[in-house]
Amino acid sequence: MTISSLGIILQSATSQGVVWALLAIGVFLTYRILDIADLTAEGSFPLGGGIAAVAITNGFSPWTATLFGFGGGILAGLVSGVLHTKLKIPALLAGIITMTGLYSVTSRVMNAPNIALLGEKTVFSPLEEMGLSNINATIIVGALFSLIVIFLLFLFFRTELGLAIRSTGDNIEMSEANGINTDNMKMIGYMISNGCISLSGALIAQNNSFADLNSGVGTIVIGLASIIIAEVIFRNKPLLFRLFTVVLGAIIYRFILAIVFEFDVEPADSKIASAIVLVLCLSLGQFRGKFGSKKKINGGVAK
Repeated sequence: MTISSLGIILQSATSQGVVWALLAIGVFLTYRILDIADLTAEGSFPLGGGIAAVAITNGFSPWTATLFGFGGGILAGLVSGVLHTKLKIPALLAGIITMTGLYSVTSRVMNAPNIALLGEKTVFSPLEEMGLSNINATIIVGALFSLIVIFLLFLFFRTELGLAIRSTGDNIEMSEANGINTDNMKMIGYMISNGCISLSGALIAQNNSFADLNSGVGTIVIGLASIIIAEVIFRNKPLLFRLFTVVLGAIIYRFILAIVFEFDVEPADSKIASAIVLVLCLSLGQFRGKFGSKKKINGGVAK
């Protein structure tokens, strides 16, 4: 494998990573901020893509269609939030229920297993018409969306409402003792999280030139892998920095995956190859923790 081929792979991984990063940011909000394992992602991701594709094929502007996809994710998050907070269904089960129901909802929205967007205008089209390649257009648009989302989240989590959501995730008992309506905070967190995930789905559907009903399979693990990679490389950082590292983690994950697929992996073995990469990524935290503990022990003995 030459340096030039590595450069091409890195460029491709970056283009994919910046749009998948929005999914990782959404997963980060529930998994790290609210301390909730939410599986709604596997339903809200294809929902965002399906809504955007239907809107585009029906004559809507791709920017409006993308916002529609974002809105669909917000509604999906609201459903999971209500199931968890109002009906007292455990978070994991609430996510599974919503994810299962969203399969039928997305199927109804799309009215087909997939929708082709070949020849349709997308959010990437203006840059491509200016002469940029699809990869470069994807990097610019994906980075722009990621920056906007990160900036808005940073501002939001500095407000009283945002701080209340963070407090709910850190210590729910203390938050309730201070008069915070933790149920409402969780619902808002669910909605923002799944809005980001559906936004990612809408962008990826336009980038791939098709929306697929089954595109959400495994998305939650992809998001978690990106988060774990970021946390292994950068630990104990402020919120703004952590959001940026999640983007970097998504790029690194796509780069690792691309390298693996360079070794003549058979199409039938692609899923097992992806699974092995995910296991390695999700295990990085454990390896670093054990390695760090040994270094502290050795350092103490040396002193």
